[in-house]
Amino acid sequence: MIVDFRSDTVTQPTPGMLNAMFEAKTGDDVYHEDETVNALEEKLANMFGMQAGLFCPSGTMTNQIAIKCLTHPLDEVICDLSSHVYQYEGGGIAFNSGASVRTLKGDRGRLTAELIEANINPHNIHHPETRLVVLENTSNRGGGSFYTLDDIEPIYHLCQLKKLSLHLDGARIFNALAETGDHAKNYGHLFDSISVCLSKGLGAPVGSVLLGSIDMIQKARRIRKVLGGGMRQAGYLAAAGIYALDNHIKRLKDDHKHARMIAETLRSSASVQNILPVDTNIVIAELDRHISAESFVDHLADHGIKCAAFGNHMVRFVTHLGIDENMIDYAVTWIKKELH
Repeated sequence: MIVDFRSDTVTQPTPGMLNAMFEAKTGDDVYHEDETVNALEEKLANMFGMQAGLFCPSGTMTNQIAIKCLTHPLDEVICDLSSHVYQYEGGGIAFNSGASVRTLKGDRGRLTAELIEANINPHNIHHPETRLVVLENTSNRGGGSFYTLDDIEPIYHLCQLKKLSLHLDGARIFNALAETGDHAKNYGHLFDSISVCLSKGLGAPVGSVLLGSIDMIQKARRIRKVLGGGMRQAGYLAAAGIYALDNHIKRLKDDHKHARMIAETLRSSASVQNILPVDTNIVIAELDRHISAESFVDHLADHGIKCAAFGNHMVRFVTHLGIDENMIDYAVTWIKKELH
């Protein structure tokens, strides 16, 4: 048996999703004529209380387009040190937008209004203009930690006061909503833009949607084209996203339960020193200093259990719809046997 905990991006389309893809009605999306893409964009915009959406190949692209739309060269972007836009997007903020980055050390990837306010640059020609704040929900390197709406609202009010834009990297936003019980509709007025990923917890094979105002999305559509993200008959992919939104949100709590089961098993192992709190579907474990992440990963892989090195002595397990109860039982059994 193979149990793949490396990421929730490894999922395969379900039979129902494949049927939806095969039956999709398509057109040329660059001409805005693919009705399934249009339907996906409208569906997500309505869900989050925003005006419009833009379907893109990846969350990196939606984040980078948003940052380019909301900044000018020589501006500065504030984000957490561990955030995806800083750690995992290839220096794209500098390359695509000509902006600098102020990284802050939040609580497991989460910022506060007080921390942000203390790092807004004064108006001075020696400093870049602080222009944009980026939040990530849930936080990948924070072990799936999440913001509630109550956490976000003070940041929103600060951004309004200081005339800053606010972007949400919602790579796993539905995992957060599954735990907080907050309504997606209430997010729209808080953010200038939101990136919603479909290919992680929701299990679609490809794609993210950028949400924003009509004017912003018109600008974003042009930037998407320049970046090479203008797809043609993309409705086959968009259909998978619609299916995921209709069928895979309610089951996310199963992934969170499975993550806690893995964490509990690891916690009892002498090989593991510490585990970050498990809030959603991500488990990050710190190993004994005498054990390398690479050797730990290789050892479990010998038994068909795949996880990811997350540093020299850190490993990550991510649960998803491709992992069922039998796989969890198998993984728990082998982890107990091999790591004790």
